[in-house]
Amino acid sequence: MSLTREGIAWCIARDLPEGAYVNLGVGMPVLVASHLDRTREVFLHSENGILGVGPPPAAGEVDLDLISAGKGFCTLMPGASIFDQQVSFTMMRGGHLTHAILGGIEVAANGDFANWRVPGEAMPGVGGAMDLAVGARNVYVAMTHLTNKGAPKLVERCTAPLTARACVKRVYTDLAVVDVTPAGFVLRALAPGHGVDEIRAATGAPLGIAPGCAELEVPERAAGGAVLRR
Repeated sequence: MSLTREGIAWCIARDLPEGAYVNLGVGMPVLVASHLDRTREVFLHSENGILGVGPPPAAGEVDLDLISAGKGFCTLMPGASIFDQQVSFTMMRGGHLTHAILGGIEVAANGDFANWRVPGEAMPGVGGAMDLAVGARNVYVAMTHLTNKGAPKLVERCTAPLTARACVKRVYTDLAVVDVTPAGFVLRALAPGHGVDEIRAATGAPLGIAPGCAELEVPERAAGGAVLRR
């Protein structure tokens, strides 16, 4: 079994520490908001000018004035702040965010990553990803382990245009959780039903094994969303 998009988000949410200040990127990362343990204080930042983003609104409770940087409706946690984009980017660039969770196209063994343009495809621009990648203290990438053509997305060197160099600390995929260390990729945990040899074969660079590496203990459903795909 592999992790669904919700499952990847659940794993990231589980690992965010108390008191973290976290920006959730567009796409898969925004799902993390639905899986946070609300008994812990984790402050979500949206680059269009919100600190204290809550979970997505329930049906019938949408506030048309509350929109996140991912262009979806959001809610506010008690004590949330709203400010202009200049202040928001000052927070991003000034090292005030402890974590940035970003989608990815490729991650290299030295921590380089690409997330804004597939070679040969037109894209309007990188958005705030470069600012987050160099400003956040911990950059985590959420993505599938393989492309839709079966090619590895964890590679020795990126071939897509880079977003930032040597900044990624951890990658969450549908098959595994992989740390990026000075020695390269290190397997930290596996999705249920997958083995080390399989993960190594699906990775385009050498893959070390962390002490205590084991299968993730992931519930089949978490916070109302399916987390495993058979």
